[in-house]
Amino acid sequence: MLIVLAGLPGVGKSTLARALALRLGAQWLRIDSIEQAMADATGRAVCGDEGYRVAQAVALDNLRLGRVVVADSVNPLEISRDQWRAVAERAGCRMLDVEVVCSDVAEHRRRVEQRVIDVPGLRPPTWEQVQARRYDPWLTPPLVIDTARVDVEGGVARIIAAL
Repeated sequence: MLIVLAGLPGVGKSTLARALALRLGAQWLRIDSIEQAMADATGRAVCGDEGYRVAQAVALDNLRLGRVVVADSVNPLEISRDQWRAVAERAGCRMLDVEVVCSDVAEHRRRVEQRVIDVPGLRPPTWEQVQARRYDPWLTPPLVIDTARVDVEGGVARIIAAL
């Protein structure tokens, strides 16, 4: 099973993904960690979908081993969502799209501006950058978890129920 969490920075994706991976004993693939490691190794910022491609290759390897994979990324473009679907198809497994949102704008902004960074070297986006980010509408409706209305355990429970 491939579970792909998507949503703007600061909505609570990584908190939810970490808790879900722990609960399921799943592999957690976090784009922030992957892209920061790539930047540290090369001395340059990651461009385009490089980090996503690395995560998708690692996801495919783990899915072929029969493992559950939780992918944690903004996943803002329909093309990147299609790439995750292709990974699940190549692995012959099911996939669940989960969009994580924070409907309370003031709370979302607070999280972005007061975010505690646990990936060394990662420079998080500003509130203005989060608001300006391109984010394509979903063509296939995902499971939506609103972290302004449900706590982490409630979000994990909703995802597990959807599986």
